[in-house]
Amino acid sequence: MTPPRAIADCRLYVCTPDRADLASFIAACISGGVDVVQLREKSLEAKPLLERARLAAAVCRDHGVPFILNDRPDLALEAGADGVHVGQEDAPVALARRILGPAAIVGLSTHSPADLDGATGPGGTGISYISAGPVEPTPTKPGRPGTGLDYLALATERSSHPVFVTGGVTPERIPALADAGARHFVVVRYLTEAPDPARAARALREAIERALPA
Repeated sequence: MTPPRAIADCRLYVCTPDRADLASFIAACISGGVDVVQLREKSLEAKPLLERARLAAAVCRDHGVPFILNDRPDLALEAGADGVHVGQEDAPVALARRILGPAAIVGLSTHSPADLDGATGPGGTGISYISAGPVEPTPTKPGRPGTGLDYLALATERSSHPVFVTGGVTPERIPALADAGARHFVVVRYLTEAPDPARAARALREAIERALPA
């Protein structure tokens, strides 16, 4: 078992709902090059979500990959997660930080320049990374319009935190995202809907390595 890498060193981030094959899916993604995992499950009550989070945390721990739970800093603490990801309407970053402590990863979603102002100003204290997007509309964020590449470029220019781009990340799209400033990439459907997640993750990882400077 190796300690999880720092979030700033992570390039390929999978965000997955719960699924029957959660443990093997996560392991396959990691074998293909994923280096940070988030469990994002909106439909489970606290107790079953905690059980699934503990399972995911154990798989990630065995591979030295950070595990992040969506929305729930209390359950992240109990599950042994490395951190939590919160949205603009979720628990405040300061509360998540108090619950999880100074060493935990605390991520924050941003979708607009106003969100970015909050993340880069005094209210951004305690943030480990931000997400920017979705660049393109996505079914995982129903009703939310795409932010476009201009917002990604603004976020990567202004943020002192690592910026993970969301929305429509595929091997074909990675060069354009990288040109707009992306260095860290969040993937949902390209991996969660893949018949071979390890192979799909390798394709993403190879595209990232081609697109980014050494």
